[in-house]
Amino acid sequence: MPAPRPTDTPPAPRRGSLLRTVKAVAWSFIGLRKGSEYQEDIKQLNPLHIVIVGFLGVILFVGTLMLIVRSVV
Repeated sequence: MPAPRPTDTPPAPRRGSLLRTVKAVAWSFIGLRKGSEYQEDIKQLNPLHIVIVGFLGVILFVGTLMLIVRSVV
């Protein structure tokens, strides 16, 4: 096994805040997103956090729709 070279650096840990993750998922739900902001999110946000926030967003969205339908009917 070759010795690690000084230029081989481990990838920087992703340090995205919860608020930034929620904002990224919300903009994705709406469908309005700049390409540059998307690239920044890819570098900083944890994919697992995006999936979890997205799943919770879907549950909240479907629950809201169900409440609206129940109140109308």
